[in-house]
Order: sequence, then C-alpha cells, then structure tokens
Amino acid sequence: MIVVKPSSKKFLKLFNRFSNRNRRVEEKVRRILEDVKNNGDEAVLRYTRKFDRVKLTARELQVAESEVNGAYQNISPDFVAILKVALENVSRFYKKQTHRSWKMTGDDGVILGEKIRPLESVGIYVPAGTAPLPSTVYMTVLPAKLAGVEKIYLITPPNKFKSIDPHILVVANLLKVDGIFKAGGAQAIGAFAFGTKTIPRVDKIIGPGNAYVAEAKRQVFGYCDIDMVAGPTEVVILANDHADPDFVTADLLAQAEHHMGTSILVTTSKRLEKIIKKVPAKGFIVRVKNLKQGVEVINQIAPEHVQVMVKNPQRIVKDIKHAGAIFVGAYTPAAVGDYVAGPSHVLPTSGTARFFSGLSVHDFTKSSHIVSYSRKALEKVRCAAEHLATLEGLTKHMESVKIRFEKGPKT
Repeated sequence: MIVVKPSSKKFLKLFNRFSNRNRRVEEKVRRILEDVKNNGDEAVLRYTRKFDRVKLTARELQVAESEVNGAYQNISPDFVAILKVALENVSRFYKKQTHRSWKMTGDDGVILGEKIRPLESVGIYVPAGTAPLPSTVYMTVLPAKLAGVEKIYLITPPNKFKSIDPHILVVANLLKVDGIFKAGGAQAIGAFAFGTKTIPRVDKIIGPGNAYVAEAKRQVFGYCDIDMVAGPTEVVILANDHADPDFVTADLLAQAEHHMGTSILVTTSKRLEKIIKKVPAKGFIVRVKNLKQGVEVINQIAPEHVQVMVKNPQRIVKDIKHAGAIFVGAYTPAAVGDYVAGPSHVLPTSGTARFFSGLSVHDFTKSSHIVSYSRKALEKVRCAAEHLATLEGLTKHMESVKIRFEKGPKT
C-alpha cells in the first residue's frame, strides 16, 4: 500500500484515475464492432476462436435447453437454497423502486402526465474472464424483471469445453431469462447492439466487463442504451482508531482480489496506517487530519464502494455526497453488497459516482410526457407561445398556434 497526502501529485493522479482513454483499445474495439455489424454471427464466431480459443458453430452460439437441464447436475445440492436468500433480498429492495404512470389535471382542461413503460428488450453481459459471476445474473436480471422488461437475454464467454458455468445457467433458468448466448468481449456487445442471425438486437446493454467490454459499450451507445461505462472496481475505507485493523485489512484485501481492483484507506490513525502499510495489496493510504477532511477526500474520489468504520458512522454518512454504495459500520463489508444485501453490485466507478447511480429499476424503464390542452387552455398561453416562437425566429411554430384561433371552431 502506498501512502499519499491529500495535496500531493500522487493523490491528484488518484483523483483523476482512468481519465485517459486507451487509443489502442479504442481502435481495436472499433474494428471488431464494425466487423460484427457487417458480418454478424460469422464475426462473433471468428473472435470467439481468436480470443477465447473456443471453436463454435452458429447453432452452438445459443445455449440449448439440454445444456441448461444438465447444469443442475453440476451444482451442489444446497446452491439453490443459498441462492434463495440473495434473490429474496434483491427483490425486496427493488420492489421499493417501482413507480407508475401519473397525470394531473389543471385549470381549463389542461392535462399533463408521464407514461412510464418498461423497455422491450435488455441484454445482460456476465463476465467470466477470471471467474464466472453468477451473482451478476440476479443483480441485473431481477431489477429488469421487476421493471416489467418483456425480453431479457444473457450473454457470457464460453469456457474451453464450449459450455457456460452451470451456476450461471441455473440462476438464469430460475429467473426465466429468454435466451442465453455464448460470446464475450467487444464482439458480444456488438452482437447485442446490432443483432445477428442468432443473437437478438436489444434496446439496452447492462453489466460489467473488462476494458474492451467497457469501450465497446461506449461506442455502441446510440445504437442502443447502456447502463454505464465502468472501470476497475474500487473501495475507499474511512477508518480511525475505533476500527478493528483485522477487519480493515480483510476488506482491503478482498477488494484487491478483483482483477485491477483498487483499495484505498482514508484514516486519521497513525497506528492503523503503520499496520495497513504492510498489507500486500495494490492500493493507497491517505492520511487526513480529521474525519471531516476524510469525507472531503471521499467526495473528491467519488468511489464505487465506501465503507465507514468509525464510532458514529451515521454522522459521517450524511456528509458523503459521491459514492456508488455506502456500507455503514464495522459489520458491513462491501462483500455483503456484492452478494446478498439487496442493492445491485453494478455501480459507478472511476469517479463517475459524481453523476451516476447504482443500477435501479428506473434503468429498465422509459417515459413519455403526456400533454393535452383545450381551446380555452391554449388561449391562455397563446401570447407567450407566439412571442417565444417569434423571438426564436420559428414563425411556423407561431403560426401553428395562431391558426387554431383563426380557422378552428370557437369551442
């Protein structure tokens, strides 16, 4: 762990982390996406051979029902029972977020409202590079289900046996996903964005991934929507002498266990700093004068995960403005949020918590504004509308209001 001061150049580098785009990755992804757009399944299969070293046929791109049924034979008997705990917690959390269409009626027959509709189709990307992540399946599919999305598809890289991890298949099957496909990387994102003969085009792509997946999502935005462009995972732990050093050490090491995961300790404690300096993990220690300055550092970093491990954590939490998720108290490690707490572990990274939120039901819905005016209501705003249209040089806009009083019925 590297010790940095809040005013140092090293800290400034941490504050501006991952801001530089990798032009080599950007160009490579652009070529892959263009290939998938033009050549569909053929391109996806070719890149699967090249990058995953797995030779599939077009028919093998989609997981067959027999593969899903066979997956149940390759999991431990207690997996489904354990899974039930997580599913119940995630469902309970996201049921609180659901919202409905609404309207309000004003004077003279004005009706305004919002029509809220679920997206028609969503593609979930589940990484499997270093290890399969079945938790990502329920952390993304459940809020989509509760939002009412009509079609939910899942895509994940195949292993060397041409198959998908059985735990991923079981979770997807239990949640009644509409289709599971074998592909990874930028080519998988391209397949969902443009559609192929086998893999359907979707309205939105959700899910974490490596630098190539993140860059592909950035480039396909506009062909479809995306949840966010996520970078490597990260945690900031705010702790003082009240914190148990073993807890802090374990949580920093847990975050460092992720590929390119970054662990950051913000502390007022010299004792804790001396202990954590010896922790064999990629990360930083930021020494601050007091907890107020510690909160300022957190708000500057705007991290994915924040853990508050001080005597009265609730007093600190109210001042944290920018964080994907906040874990409060000594017995709330970020790991509980990764698996069973309820809120999705798909969270903003790389400082984007300043303007992005964690995955929600609202990410799977869209709204249309409803506007209805009577003649009397339009007459009330006629002068303002015509004046503003004229001011902007849009005379046809002005005339579209005016004609209703020159030619239209009087009632």
